Amino acid sequence: MEARRKRATIYLGADLHRALRLKAAQTDRTISEIVSRAVQQSFAEDAEDLEAFRTRASEPSLPFERVLKDLERRGLL
Repeated sequence: MEARRKRATIYLGADLHRALRLKAAQTDRTISEIVSRAVQQSFAEDAEDLEAFRTRASEPSLPFERVLKDLERRGLL
């Protein structure tokens, strides 16, 4: 965990808060640890998506209708 941590206030629905408390108890972690890890994973997924977009930006784009026709022609749709 990071050495420097900042406090944040978030509002959760009662059911979600209850589920987080149960998960924290079952996994011997704090709610903060669970939420922090979920946010980190979300950001990592976003970074992967952005990198994929950058990598594929130079690829030619195809009209959706053309892709559908090709899939139908090959019996995949």
